[in-house]
Amino acid sequence: MTRKTDLPRLYPIIDVDSFRHEANALAAVLQFAQDLLAGGATLIQYRNKSGTAGEMISHLRELRRAVGTRAKLVVNDRADVSLAAGCDGVHLGQQDLSVEGARRVQGKVAIVGISTHDLQQVIGADKTSADYIAVGPVFATASKTRPEPVVGLELVRKARKATSKPLVAIGGITRANGRSVIEAGADSVAVIGDLKTSPEWTVEEFLRILAE
Repeated sequence: MTRKTDLPRLYPIIDVDSFRHEANALAAVLQFAQDLLAGGATLIQYRNKSGTAGEMISHLRELRRAVGTRAKLVVNDRADVSLAAGCDGVHLGQQDLSVEGARRVQGKVAIVGISTHDLQQVIGADKTSADYIAVGPVFATASKTRPEPVVGLELVRKARKATSKPLVAIGGITRANGRSVIEAGADSVAVIGDLKTSPEWTVEEFLRILAE
């Protein structure tokens, strides 16, 4: 993932905690992933903020088998878990392992992305070997219990000027506002909430809306 063209317009995130109410959470996660793939997703992030490492590895091994080679599979926060489960990379937060540390764990060919919430963090991330830089939350989001302050489209514009790395915008992005984020300079949008209803159809709609 060294060129902008390698980053798909849509970056779906599977938030495991949103499936906890299901009778079989893993089965629901796997079905959701299949629906994302059927809609055209080619890069998926697995996010599990409350599970143990053992649960994450178990989930991801099943998810890896279900996804196969149809999409890249990235793990939120945990490079060690990503490696153990045979995934393609890791997405890091500001308080997680460093980009270079993640590469030492998972290897040079792994996808490594990092979240940023202000311009200084973007500038810092640009100096690393990160494959992409995530910026957000662009809009208000309900996907985190303690979200960072909303940064708006303005930080996306500033980030675009500060780095040539691919930019992923995240936070409250929907089909209604997604195009504005791309126009502000993002290469891709990460989405959680707006994919939960009719995920296959919604992925298709996102890809249509976000197409150049």
